[in-house]
Amino acid sequence: MAIKAGMGRKSSNKNPPFFSHEFVIQNHADIVSCIAMIFVVGIMLQPTQSLASTFVALRHNVSGADPNQENPMGVQYLYTAGWKDACAVFFYTLICIIMHAILQEYVLDKISKKLHLSKFKLSRFNESGQLVVFYAISFLWGLDLIVREQYIGNLQRMWEGYPDHPMIFLHKMFFIIQLAYYAHMLPELYFQKVKKDEQKPKIQHAVGGLFMIGVAYFLGFQRIALVLLTLHYFCEFVAHAFQLVDIVDKEGKFAKLRLVHSGLFILTRFATMVLSVLTLFYSIDNISQSTRVLMLSMVFGLQGYLFFDFISNFLRSKRESSSEERAKIVVSANKTEKSKKQKKKESDLPEADQNSAQSSPKAAGNNVRKAKVK
Repeated sequence: MAIKAGMGRKSSNKNPPFFSHEFVIQNHADIVSCIAMIFVVGIMLQPTQSLASTFVALRHNVSGADPNQENPMGVQYLYTAGWKDACAVFFYTLICIIMHAILQEYVLDKISKKLHLSKFKLSRFNESGQLVVFYAISFLWGLDLIVREQYIGNLQRMWEGYPDHPMIFLHKMFFIIQLAYYAHMLPELYFQKVKKDEQKPKIQHAVGGLFMIGVAYFLGFQRIALVLLTLHYFCEFVAHAFQLVDIVDKEGKFAKLRLVHSGLFILTRFATMVLSVLTLFYSIDNISQSTRVLMLSMVFGLQGYLFFDFISNFLRSKRESSSEERAKIVVSANKTEKSKKQKKKESDLPEADQNSAQSSPKAAGNNVRKAKVK
C-alpha cells in the first residue's frame, strides 16, 4: 500500500524546499518508512543480516528450538529483558510513526471532514481517535496473554519463581510495542505541529509511560505489569471512546455515559492498588527493600496523580455546566424583561395612538403602492 505524501497534514499547493521543516513534516511518513525499509532489506543481505536482525527480531532468548526430525513441534522460545531490546524499541518506534500517519490520513481525517468540527474539538478528536485504537489493541492483546498464561483464577503465577520469569514471544513483543508507542509520541509533537501550550501534558504522558513500563520491564516485573496495564488500558479505552461520543453528540443525549466511566475509573484504580500491594508487598520476598519501595511508590504515585486529574476534570466540568446554565437563565430573563417593557410601553399609550401604531405599517404600505401607481 502506497503512503500518500504529506500524510496526516494538509497538503499545500506550494512545494517546500527539500529538507526544510515543512518538507519533513509533510513527508515524515515516507521518510520514516524508507528508514525502516533499510533494516528490512538489511536482513536479506548476508553481511548485514546479524546487525539488522538485532533491530527487527527479538533477542535474549534463553530457551527454545526450531522444529526438526526428532522434534517436529520444536520447543517454544522463551525470552528475557536485555540491552538489545533498545534496538527493537527504536525500529518499532518507526513502525508506530508510520501506523499513526496511516490511521490519521485514511480514517480520522476522512471522518472529521464529515463532522465539520471546530479546531478545539478536532484536536481532541484526533488525540482520542489515536489513543482509542492503541488502548483497544493493547487491552485485547493483554487479555489474550492473561488467558494464555492462566493468570485468571491463579494469581500466584504473577509472583511464583521471581525473578526467573521468562516471557513467550507475544509477551515480550507486547512490552516492546508499549515502549515503542510511548517513545513515538515525542517526535509526533513535531510532526503534528502541536502548540507549545499543549505540549506539556503530552510530554508528561509519553515520558511517564515510557519510564514506568521500562522500569517494570527491565526489573523483571513483566507479569504484574501486564495485568495492571491491561486493567488501565480498558479504563482508558472506555474514557476516550466516551470522549469521542461526546464530541460527536451535539445534543447531549449520551451525557450520562460519564457516570459509567466514573464508576469504572474508581474500580480500576482500587483493583490496581490491591493487586500491587498483594504482589509487591506480601508475595514477593526475594527483592531488595529499595526495589519494593520504588515499584510501590511508582504505582501509588500514578494512581494518586490519576485521581487528582480525575477530580480536577470533574469539578471543572461541573463549573462549566453550571456557568452555562446560569448564562442561559440570564439570557432568558433578559428576553422576558424586554418583552414586559415593550408591552408596558404599548399599554401606556392612548387607545387612538395604539390603533394608529398598529395601522401605521399598513398605511405606509398603501402609500408606497399608490406612489408606484402614479
